[in-house]
Amino acid sequence: MKKDNPLGEFLRARRELVRPEEVGLPSGSRRRVPGLRREEVATLAGISAEYYLRLEQGRDRHPSQQVLDALGDALLLDRESRAHANELARDRGRRQLDRPLQPSDLVPQGIAMLLETLNVPAFVMNRYRDVLAVNRTASALEPSLKVGRNRLISLFTDETARSYHPDWESSTASVVGQLRADIGTDYGDPRFQALVGELSLRSDRFLMLWSRHEVHVGGSAAALIDHPELGRLHLMREKLSVGADGLVLVIYHAAPGSASANSLQRLFSGTAR
Repeated sequence: MKKDNPLGEFLRARRELVRPEEVGLPSGSRRRVPGLRREEVATLAGISAEYYLRLEQGRDRHPSQQVLDALGDALLLDRESRAHANELARDRGRRQLDRPLQPSDLVPQGIAMLLETLNVPAFVMNRYRDVLAVNRTASALEPSLKVGRNRLISLFTDETARSYHPDWESSTASVVGQLRADIGTDYGDPRFQALVGELSLRSDRFLMLWSRHEVHVGGSAAALIDHPELGRLHLMREKLSVGADGLVLVIYHAAPGSASANSLQRLFSGTAR
């Protein structure tokens, strides 16, 4: 993960994702690079090829808002990706490598008590997707939900955890985009670097998705779980911020009266006994 040229890496990755025909250019077989050429992006954005080259190489890191908007149009960026590009250009919130990390991994006592009173699966994780607290119903729903486990590492490297997610392809694409959105410009964060490094070494799928520089905020509110005893559950997922330290309370629930709601009730009854 390159931390010295985040905007340039983002532009290069997104340039390679745009097919020429999507922007009205011929897609001949003589192309030697995926996506658009630098010169084509510059022309579409109305800037010089030399200036765009400086942006990709990191020799110019703070383009104007007008240039960012033009590049957003040229690269077909959605609203979330445009906001991410603006953040990279401003370089706000960047952490220095020698700055001690001060995460708050303590789950508030009231939230910990709440988890045990809920009759639906719920857990608390931090911005790195480390599970910090989990109720028994959540562990019964998905065994990889354990304190000390990392949701991303489980999802990308644990075959058993993967088997619980029939929508694994779309889920992995979504969570990588969420991670980029959550981290923003804190690319000097050592825990973030360690997590991305480990996932890149252990999962080709993660490495491919990370290289795309796609950004997704929030993620899907729907979840599918294939449980070995209860079958497929169609659930809704709520994410609630806990305090100001990046902790998130995740709750799974189902439509009242549905088969999935009945299955969750069976899980709760079993764990309560």
